[in-house]
Amino acid sequence: MGDVLNFNKARKTRERDEAKERAAENRAKFGQPKATREKQKKETARAAKDLDGKKLD
Repeated sequence: MGDVLNFNKARKTRERDEAKERAAENRAKFGQPKATREKQKKETARAAKDLDGKKLD
């Protein structure tokens, strides 16, 4: 037979892991200076524009 599983403990562990993942995303998103964020946004937009320009119809 399998091991006994405490659902509350499993739920809390899952929520804790999800919170850590969200925190890492937020650190990457909000932990940068404004100039760096703007530069990254412009580079992303430029890359998307270049890619759109190279599409074949």
